[in-house]
Amino acid sequence: MDKLTATTMFESLASGVRLDIVRLLVGHGREGLVAGEIARELELPRTNLSFHLKTLTRAGLVTVTQEGRYQRYRADLAAMQDLVAYLTAHCCAAEGSDCDLAGESVCPEPTATVSTTRSVS
Repeated sequence: MDKLTATTMFESLASGVRLDIVRLLVGHGREGLVAGEIARELELPRTNLSFHLKTLTRAGLVTVTQEGRYQRYRADLAAMQDLVAYLTAHCCAAEGSDCDLAGESVCPEPTATVSTTRSVS
């Protein structure tokens, strides 16, 4: 993931309504919801919902599938995991950093070793 993609995703989540939509869709997993169900669950006018869903879809946080005359929306969980990975890519990489929270590391297991020392020639 690049910085522009991450920024776009965060900008789309800056709205409380869009954050509610994403959390609702995450809760429904792979099944997702059609637009009318989202509007009903969150008590939103469909015209407002359409604007928010387009923003989330363009940002890559939500996918949409046509099902007859309905559109089914799903949270793109892989994209969200990529966003978290982008944020934590250098987690606790600085020498002497203390990243423990209540005795547990807040960072994922490293996938590659990050060297913070430089060789002097």
